[in-house]
Amino acid sequence: MGEYIELPGAKTWYEVEGQGDPVLLLHGGFVTNETWGAQRADFAANHRTFLPERRAHGHTPDVEGRLSYHDMAKDTIDFLTSVVGSPAHLVGWSDGGIVALLVAIARPDLIRKIAVTGANFKPPPELGMAEGLDELTADAPDMAMFRAMYEAASPDGPEHWPTVVEKLVEMYRAEPDIAIEELGRIGAPTLVLVGDDDFIPLEHTIELYRAMPNSELAVVPGTSHAHFTEKPSLVNRLVLEFLDNDPVPTMMPVRRATAPGST
Repeated sequence: MGEYIELPGAKTWYEVEGQGDPVLLLHGGFVTNETWGAQRADFAANHRTFLPERRAHGHTPDVEGRLSYHDMAKDTIDFLTSVVGSPAHLVGWSDGGIVALLVAIARPDLIRKIAVTGANFKPPPELGMAEGLDELTADAPDMAMFRAMYEAASPDGPEHWPTVVEKLVEMYRAEPDIAIEELGRIGAPTLVLVGDDDFIPLEHTIELYRAMPNSELAVVPGTSHAHFTEKPSLVNRLVLEFLDNDPVPTMMPVRRATAPGST
C-alpha cells in the first residue's frame, strides 16, 4: 500500500518496503510503479526501497503549467529530505534516470550511488527521434498500455490523459539538455545501463558514460529499452552488485589507470 506526502511542488504518491540502505526506484515516462514489478522483491530483500510516482504519473496528480525534468528533480530532492531523511541510492529508468542525473548534479550530498538505464542527456530531436515524438498521441495504438496504466491510477481521471501526453511530448522536444560539464561534476559512483537494441542510441549512452568520471557501463544483450523487464534477473543482479559492493581492482586499467587505488 502507498500513501501521499505533501511536497512543496506536488502532492506525491509513494510506496515503501523492505529494510536496509535506502534506494529510490524512479520509473519511466508515461508509466507507474507497476513497471517495477520484477524489481521490487529483489531490491526490498536488503534495502529500504522507496517508489515515488512523479507529478502527472500514476497516483500523483498533474500540476498547473508545463512539465519539466528540473521540477521533477526538485520534487525528488524534497522527497529525499522529507521522507527518506538520509543519502540514498537512486535507480532510474528512462525519464527516471534523467531525474536521477539532475538530482546528483544539484544535491550530491543526498546521493550514495546511481544506476541509470536507458537514459538520455539531450532532447530526443537531437538524437534523431523527432518523428517518434510526432507519433506520441493520446489515441495511438502503441500508447494503449500506457493509457490503461494511467486511467487505472490517476486521480485526475481518464479525461486528463490527452493533456498529460501533450505536456510530456512538449517537454521531450526540448529536454533534457544537460551539459557535458555538468555530467562531469557527478562524483557519485554511477552505473550506466542500456539495451543493445535500445531506442536511446548506444553512441549517446557511451558519451554519457564517458562524461562521468566515476562511472561503469553495462550493455544488456538481446534487449530493448525495456531491458529491466525483459531480462530482470540479469539487470537486477548487475544493479544490486553495483550498489552493494566496492569496485574490484582491475588488472589492466585504461580509463581508470589514474584513479585512486588503481594498479
